[in-house]
Amino acid sequence: MSTTSGAVRRELSPLERWYWIADQISPLNVVGRVRLHGPVSRASLRTALDGLQARHPLLRVAVEADPTGRHPRFVPADGRPVPLDHRTLGSPEAVQDGWRRVVDEELVNGRIDPQAGPLATAVVLSGPGPDGEVHDLVLSLLHVVADGTTLISLLRQWAELAVGGTVAHRTVLPPAEDLFPAEHRGAAGQVRAKAKADRDGADLERLRPRRVDADRPVPFEERRTRFLHRSLDGPTLVRLARACRARGVTVHGVLAAAMVRALAVDAGAEEGAWYSIGSPVDFRSGLEPAVGPDDVGSYVATIPSLVEHRADLPLWETAREISADLRARTARGEQFSMINGIGGAGPQNLAESLPFVRHLDERGPINLCLSNLGRVPFPDAVGPLRASGAQFIASLSVVGAFVATVNSTHHQLAWNFTYAQGIVRDDRAERLADRCVELVLALVRAAG
Repeated sequence: MSTTSGAVRRELSPLERWYWIADQISPLNVVGRVRLHGPVSRASLRTALDGLQARHPLLRVAVEADPTGRHPRFVPADGRPVPLDHRTLGSPEAVQDGWRRVVDEELVNGRIDPQAGPLATAVVLSGPGPDGEVHDLVLSLLHVVADGTTLISLLRQWAELAVGGTVAHRTVLPPAEDLFPAEHRGAAGQVRAKAKADRDGADLERLRPRRVDADRPVPFEERRTRFLHRSLDGPTLVRLARACRARGVTVHGVLAAAMVRALAVDAGAEEGAWYSIGSPVDFRSGLEPAVGPDDVGSYVATIPSLVEHRADLPLWETAREISADLRARTARGEQFSMINGIGGAGPQNLAESLPFVRHLDERGPINLCLSNLGRVPFPDAVGPLRASGAQFIASLSVVGAFVATVNSTHHQLAWNFTYAQGIVRDDRAERLADRCVELVLALVRAAG
């Protein structure tokens, strides 16, 4: 899928439409960051960003709807470059944490105007590092056209172009739903979606899982995402992966188990209480034909796992149950059924969205999520530059209360938490994030 790119002119798919509506209520962005070590000029970064935009059709679109706010469509936004705010920071201390402040204070809540286009914005923070100059490249895209894989891939391509590398042009792709396997399209897909909904409904009725309890209500239009960065260093990551392989569990299962345990203990949940945690699953490889990681778009669907809180149960056991549950659900194609369900139940425009949003907020099964890309290939060197810290962050709009995004890149695991401020107090969010990391570190130490 690397033929010459063209212009995108099509109606948003049902999933894209829902993301577009949610973003109108409160920003729904995906943000990516990587640090480049070494000299690179402002002009090179600007030219490279323009080149990146030229190679990806969905970086050259806006969204327009009819007068009733229905039938939103991608339309060309040619001639409108991705905005780039290039800032120079004066000290290593300012550089060290500058990207975190920009993400937290500006980008996870930053409005990107879909009517004007393009659906992206960029920031570069340049300044002195311990061993010479460094540059943090930060991209923010609307979730309508991007997921975590998209952001990290675009960062890599931007860096490659900045040092004179070559990046292939990408072709215009149809909506993801049009590429679903045959058994998940049309009437057959709707039958599977209904079966999933029935199973989920029965589980929810039987187990009545808890969610992230709100510290206080926050009106939809006032929702604001906050960001906390945590990480596991290289040696810890190696030991964790080795321990997971020895026990037949996934790293994702361990991180999800830690999040549920931290939340339940902090809330004083009773033994045997059930929680629901969502896992956004990348389905690019399951499409027909498969879509590559370098194609811009949103190719994730959130699958819920129901987890019993048992403080006396080894965390490995909870991780094993989550790992097995997620494997089984993915094998059934629930990632496709979830999107087909949204196509049937999702709102058509902003004016009609309130009942749907209120249902998600009050009774939806998921407001706790862990989006984990796993080990993501990103070279340690891009031309003459060293690269480090590639990672992604998700803002929440009205679709979550406490969410983590994870990827293992450059010999560390980035574990980024976002939360809906007010619904989750700042001190509670800090405590939960710290406790999640502590639980995993304790597990690794005990594993030897």
